[in-house]
Amino acid sequence: QVQVVESGGGLVQPGESLRLSCTASGFALDDYRIGWFRQAPGKEREGISSISISDGRTYYANSVEGRFTISRDNTKNITWLQMDSLKPEDTAIYYCAVEQGEKRLSEESVVFWGHGTHVTVSS
Repeated sequence: QVQVVESGGGLVQPGESLRLSCTASGFALDDYRIGWFRQAPGKEREGISSISISDGRTYYANSVEGRFTISRDNTKNITWLQMDSLKPEDTAIYYCAVEQGEKRLSEESVVFWGHGTHVTVSS
């Protein structure tokens, strides 16, 4: 049974940090990525970061590059998204996803989705 589970969301103030975690299990794929997507109120879902399982390469959207860091521990099958210098516009539901294919940070490449975790950045 495929399971993609996020955790770590919450309410923080602008400028603070938060770390999201994701575990994905129950499937057998070659050369996939673990990605993070988010959907802000009234906006379309966007891909913000992903990491390749095979070589550890990381990818970031312009909106988060320099503030967010994706990392992974293959031995524990955990992927983290460290979010620093958070802004109110980072408020969204954050989804972990299993990606496969050439289009990085694209919903077209997602084969499995998590249910999402809420992040609210507000003073």
